[in-house]
Amino acid sequence: MKRLLFILLVCNCFSAIAQVPVLTGAERTDAYLPLLQGKRVGMLVNQTSIIGNSHLVDSLLQRNVRIVKIFSPEHGFRGEADAGEKIGNTKDRKTGLPIVSLYGKHRKPDATDLADVDILVFDLQDVGTRFYTYISSLEELMEAAAEHHKPLLVLDRPNPNGHYIDGPVLDTAFRSFVGMQPIPTVHGMTVGEYAKMLNGEGWLRYKAQCELTVIPCANYTHRTLYQLPVKPSPNLPNMASIYLYPSTCLFEGTVFSLGRGTEKPFQVYGHPKLPKNLFSFTPRSMPGAKSPVLMDQTCYGYDLSHEAHADNKIRLDWIINAYQLYPDKEKFFNAFFNKLAGNKELMQQIKAGKSPDEIRRTWEPGLAAFQQVRRKYLLYEDF
Repeated sequence: MKRLLFILLVCNCFSAIAQVPVLTGAERTDAYLPLLQGKRVGMLVNQTSIIGNSHLVDSLLQRNVRIVKIFSPEHGFRGEADAGEKIGNTKDRKTGLPIVSLYGKHRKPDATDLADVDILVFDLQDVGTRFYTYISSLEELMEAAAEHHKPLLVLDRPNPNGHYIDGPVLDTAFRSFVGMQPIPTVHGMTVGEYAKMLNGEGWLRYKAQCELTVIPCANYTHRTLYQLPVKPSPNLPNMASIYLYPSTCLFEGTVFSLGRGTEKPFQVYGHPKLPKNLFSFTPRSMPGAKSPVLMDQTCYGYDLSHEAHADNKIRLDWIINAYQLYPDKEKFFNAFFNKLAGNKELMQQIKAGKSPDEIRRTWEPGLAAFQQVRRKYLLYEDF
């Protein structure tokens, strides 16, 4: 009987531990409110910057934090803009605060933007891939903070794809806003860890050092499969799209549709020229996808939504299959593909008929070297 009670007690303890909720950096207000007290605060935030059901901006205003300016990334402050859509400066309807867009030509705050700011706060929900541009916005903000001697506070959030690393490490000859540093496609880091890496590796412009403070998450490890409470951008509406995104985003560098303008963005792929006995879908103009690729054309291809789960590798077989099926192979890729891939080799490997395993083997040295660097900056127990 005593043994049974002991086993039940142990099981209950493990159950309680398993159910401890993750706390984001933003939710740990006691850890950072003293740093904001009496300061004029500028915030790089969007619709993912929440504490419970409240936007971080609203929550901090209620706590008498003096927010003077909002900076917004790709997709805008409320997260409603298309990918790549130009967004001008405006005012927030709810608070009246000025919003400075940091997407397009004006990606980095300048002296005028920061003249009335004492401290900067970054709080965006990333999805853990090199080409998701929130980490590029982070880098630009860190450079501006260093240049203008403004401290930066990063409120960390879990990485929903933080349980693995994979993909080719960026060749810096292909550096762009969808890939600014020599990291793999899936980097397995939170934004807080990545910010530490940018500083520590001297990757900021002129090897500048940002005065950085990271408020880490609580109860999070790199084995935690974190479910996002808010969609991070218009075309990543659910966890299926987020898990598939590292693989299906490569279709942005081809003539194919990957489902923008449908109910399953980043969860399907297809083209009108594929066999008509395959799964079909038709991209339409809609909020967040006003002019999707192949709009109003019936596309034939594949629905991957049933294959979406927390995998530990990029699926190359999908894009290889699409290339093999497409009849006009010389027009399959566009100029964006090498920027997404981070090199010129992946396109050449697909054209040469290499298998996923053959391609993956060429990534191994770069991934092993990156893993050694990454380890120096981890804030959480690794996978």
